[in-house]
Amino acid sequence: MTSTLVIGGGISGLAAALALFDAGGGRAAGEEVVLLEGSDRVGGKLRGEEIAGLRVDVGAEAMLARRPEGIDLVGRAGLADDLAHPTAARAQVWSRGAVHLLPPRTLMGVPADPSALGGLLTDGEVARALAEVPVPLDGEDVSVGDLVGDRLGPAVVERLVEPLLGGVYAGHAGLLSARAALPALLRAAADGERLQDAAGRLLPAPTDGTQSAGASPVFAGVSGGLHRLPEALAQTLLLAGVRIETGVVARELRALPGGGFEVVTGPRPSPTAYLADRVVLALPPAPTARLFGTLAPGAARLLAQVETASMAVLTWAFDTAALGELSGSGILVPPADGRTIKAATFSATKWEWVRELGRGAGPDGRDLTLLRASIGRHREESTLQRPDQELLAAAAADLGEALGRPLPEPVDAHVQRWGGALPQYAVGHLDLVDAVRAQVEGVPGLAVCGAAYDGVGIPACIASARRAVAQVRQGQ
Repeated sequence: MTSTLVIGGGISGLAAALALFDAGGGRAAGEEVVLLEGSDRVGGKLRGEEIAGLRVDVGAEAMLARRPEGIDLVGRAGLADDLAHPTAARAQVWSRGAVHLLPPRTLMGVPADPSALGGLLTDGEVARALAEVPVPLDGEDVSVGDLVGDRLGPAVVERLVEPLLGGVYAGHAGLLSARAALPALLRAAADGERLQDAAGRLLPAPTDGTQSAGASPVFAGVSGGLHRLPEALAQTLLLAGVRIETGVVARELRALPGGGFEVVTGPRPSPTAYLADRVVLALPPAPTARLFGTLAPGAARLLAQVETASMAVLTWAFDTAALGELSGSGILVPPADGRTIKAATFSATKWEWVRELGRGAGPDGRDLTLLRASIGRHREESTLQRPDQELLAAAAADLGEALGRPLPEPVDAHVQRWGGALPQYAVGHLDLVDAVRAQVEGVPGLAVCGAAYDGVGIPACIASARRAVAQVRQGQ
């Protein structure tokens, strides 16, 4: 019987296990799939916890809906009827002490019409953006900050691009690869096109200044929380005969002389060995690099160079009447303003299911409002080196200032820390990924997938997993 080990039980590993089952026809067709997860549960950064007795997301809460992979996987998990989209509430930017609506028709902060940035930017900064002149590129890849700042001015980077990148990558415009984060705009710049013209071409044409005719929702989630997706996928896999083992940390990976692999787990005094014909590594870059060791030393050295960002998600449940009304779906915060939080999501305003979840759920049957904030950017780990209560207090102070009123005492609060959660796509990252894959392809039956390779979003991770499965099955 052919056997495959998937190491890592985040969304990438779960998607890989399902793709292996699909491709091999299941155990009945001679395919044994075993998934090993080091923590006590599958799901990775898709995680749910109880706050005031209500189970909500404390990791990723949404995914891109305009890519098919995530929606497809929700259906495979039996959750198609629970697919949810955000309300019409709009995102806001808290900049220079004032809260502004996120300008319409921007592509990762790059405006199709800089004149719409008035208020968020000064008149001089808007004029600088409107006067964009194409600048020749220096090489095949540049940082997002250099690409946008050289053409539209530093204020567009500081007040729009940076807060959006902070939400997606927890990174900085001056370090992130434009080829990875803004590939279409980089190609347009290479062709001599203005970025604002390229953004206008790439974004849907507006009908009322904000929406496009017949436009599909940009984001999607799951009623009850996106954490339900890995839970349901695990059940689907178990019913299909896939073996899932949690609390199992892979320490060593070796190629066997006669073909196949041995994976050693457990404590060194009493290790456990797993034998497999194929291995898919669905782990962050650092543990993947450690496992490669002498098996793929070139790939190990390259992956060891990939930095990651740590962050924390803070969630509160407030008495709705005491908190008062919230407008918009949340706020993004430019790092230049020196706040503790980098973003806040008004969950009960953004998601109808969250609003309904809080109805009558508080003490004495009172309504609860749930909201959350995120803290932590790349190379700013010191921000997180405080006790939970200090983080909550600092974030609540920021939110109170943004809302123009102090927050009431919460009914409950929760801090979820994500150490090394997001890989950083430095300039040249895609070349690094190509080199890693070239090295790994030299070891038949071995493949890698996850957020470090093809994108940090859920659909990109799923696509990465399917690519890895196709690779390990070659030559059968």
